[in-house]
Amino acid sequence: MDDGAPGRTPDEFKAVATFLQFIGRPENDAYWHQHTGYVPVTFGGFTLSQQQGFYERNVGADLPVKQPARGSVTANSKGLRLGRIVEIRNIIYEEMEKAFQGGQSAQQAMDGAVTRGNKVLREFEKSVKT
Repeated sequence: MDDGAPGRTPDEFKAVATFLQFIGRPENDAYWHQHTGYVPVTFGGFTLSQQQGFYERNVGADLPVKQPARGSVTANSKGLRLGRIVEIRNIIYEEMEKAFQGGQSAQQAMDGAVTRGNKVLREFEKSVKT
C-alpha cells in the first residue's frame, strides 16, 4: 500500500494528527492567525478572531477569508491552485535576493520573477492538460 509518505512511522503520523487537532481548535487557530498574519485554518478561528475584535483593530485582515467565500463556488474558486508554487516562491526569493545584494534593481527583480515564474507556470499547464 502506498501511504504517500514512505518511511514514516506510526508515531510520526500520530504526531501529525495531534498537531492538526491542536491547530484546529478555534482558540489555537485564532492565536496563530493573529500573531503570524497567516489565514486562519478554520472558520472557528476566524469567528473567534471576529469576536475578539481582531478585525476591528486590524482593518482588512479578514479579506483573505471573506473574499474567496463571496458569491457562488465554482471550479475556479475552490481554493488556491497554483501549480509548482514552491518553485515559483523560490524564484521570487532568488530574484529579490539579487536586488537586496545590489545585483539588480527592484524592477529587474520583479520582471525576472514574472518571466521565470511564467515559464514554470506554462510548463505546469502543459503537464496537466487533459
